[in-house]
Amino acid sequence: MEAAPAPTRQWTIDGRRIALFDGLLPNVGDFVRGLDAASFSRTEVARPETAEHRHWASPIRIEALLPQPLYATTMGALRQFDPATTYQPYRAYTNVAGFGDMLFTHVDCLPGQGDLTALWYMCDRWDVEWGGETVFLDADGEIAASILPRPGRLVIFDGALRHAGRPPARICYVPRYTLAIKFEPVAMQGPPRTTR
Repeated sequence: MEAAPAPTRQWTIDGRRIALFDGLLPNVGDFVRGLDAASFSRTEVARPETAEHRHWASPIRIEALLPQPLYATTMGALRQFDPATTYQPYRAYTNVAGFGDMLFTHVDCLPGQGDLTALWYMCDRWDVEWGGETVFLDADGEIAASILPRPGRLVIFDGALRHAGRPPARICYVPRYTLAIKFEPVAMQGPPRTTR
């Protein structure tokens, strides 16, 4: 299995890391065409107190994800991000957002859990004027990093970092697709998590 190239950019916010990888998914247009025909339902919730504002998601079975080339590419980047730890996926899904959707800040795991999130931007084109950034906040609630969607861009980050995907601007007429894979450190005992 070939190792991923070094990250394009990296950040550390309150001791928690983010790494951005570009150029790992040259066939991203194939994914976009598949997602354009996929089924999404309003099932995803950012935080319990925002439960009435659900957003669009389509789950991916882990068993279906594991044999895919996208998964192998993700694992190569994950090894670059943290070569000292072995991770296993416990959840995967695709989100879609359009102008007017409400997306809230949240964390993907509790501090100290050690989970990582791999977030793929599934677009074949994106314009800076369309917005749709993923923002990462520091302990003071200030935006400390902001990452634009780019075709086939991958961002890996500590799941305890507070973040939010921003919906596209009014002038954007394409959906903002992201594919998220949640990872946990492999424990000595016990099955992988199945929900969260």
